[in-house]
Amino acid sequence: MRVAVIGSGIGGLAAAAGVAAAGHDVTIYEARTDCGGLAGAVEADGLTFDAGPYILLDRPGLEWALARLGVPIPPLDRLDDVVYEVSWPDAETVRIHADIDRTARELGPSYPAFVASMAKRYRQLTPMLRVSRPNLFTLARHGALGAAPFLLQSLAAVMKRSGLRPRAIEALTIWTHIAGQSLDAAPSPMAFVPALIHEHGAWVPRGGTSAIARALRAAAASRGVRFRFGARVTAIVAGRGIRIGDEMIEADAVISNHNAVGTYVDLLDATPRRTRERLRRLPLQSPGSCAYMRITPSTTLPYLRFRLGGDFPCRVLVARGETARLILPNSDSLDAALAEPWWRDGIERADVLLHRTPRQWGSEYTLYRDSMNVVMTKSQMRRGRIAHRSPDARGLYLAGSSTHPGQWISFCAISGVLAAEALIEDRC
Repeated sequence: MRVAVIGSGIGGLAAAAGVAAAGHDVTIYEARTDCGGLAGAVEADGLTFDAGPYILLDRPGLEWALARLGVPIPPLDRLDDVVYEVSWPDAETVRIHADIDRTARELGPSYPAFVASMAKRYRQLTPMLRVSRPNLFTLARHGALGAAPFLLQSLAAVMKRSGLRPRAIEALTIWTHIAGQSLDAAPSPMAFVPALIHEHGAWVPRGGTSAIARALRAAAASRGVRFRFGARVTAIVAGRGIRIGDEMIEADAVISNHNAVGTYVDLLDATPRRTRERLRRLPLQSPGSCAYMRITPSTTLPYLRFRLGGDFPCRVLVARGETARLILPNSDSLDAALAEPWWRDGIERADVLLHRTPRQWGSEYTLYRDSMNVVMTKSQMRRGRIAHRSPDARGLYLAGSSTHPGQWISFCAISGVLAAEALIEDRC
């Protein structure tokens, strides 16, 4: 069977490796000149940076996906001291340490009990992350039906019962600021992050997130997957294949690692009007603006430093060695953010080598409306993710962060596995 994969992000690479392992003829069509998408690398002035805004790693999910594909996990480095810190203009700083007791001394005595309860709930619901279309029957089959009320709650409702002070809650739910949503709109499973940090550790790939893409690319190539770079797909023709400009490429099945909304709105010729309009209304998450810098640190810096309040809703400095990235989620006011003094604490010198705005991200990475993915809100989670197996076009499958609860690399890898398994199941 001939399979065309659109895009070589983490989801596309994982899907291609999985389908090729089943003996099918797979070609990846990538608009850029390298793999990895937003999880790839950027080089500037002899330094290598992570390209996009991926900043934490869900190791259990990534291990599951790579094991499913038979791909060894690349070397990872554990964050053993401060995982991240959050500060405000009034000078308060809250630190989330790898050690739970040290974190509890900053956040409050109820913190360990909160982490334990979220860890228990995470273990109960983990199987839901590893099936394509979870529902009440899936919960029942895995003995997790009792978690249904939890899933119906907002993140705000979960955190209200934590017994933690407001600033501690803001620090623990910093990911809602990254996604540009409120605690009331955010889904309850976002409360699992502290449990992941303390139960499984916070890890970063050695050599950057592109190490995950390189491992998947190597696995795909070893299984006979072909790569065609500089090939920007312009249409999906249902039942026939794909178009690149005037060129028609026949395929028995298509896996799209293009933005899921863009797949239906911009590429697929058979998308029903109602589906198209519904998808256009979904909230989208911008990759934001990013400044890539060479730095000279004067002290050991936390991997992640978030800043809330002031002129911007949220900004984050990601520092590792002599490299740093200042990221403004959902914003393009990079010059004003660079002028702020907070991020320079502990840095003797910083030289901006490169910067990107949402429009530049969108142009280079073929993003739908300059967005990274669909924001996973509470209501979106209840309705269900965008399906890996398209209900609107036979032979079309989707992989990537829009088909999973969030933008973590592990979720993208899992989505690729699930898309591949859906295709293989249909063709057997």
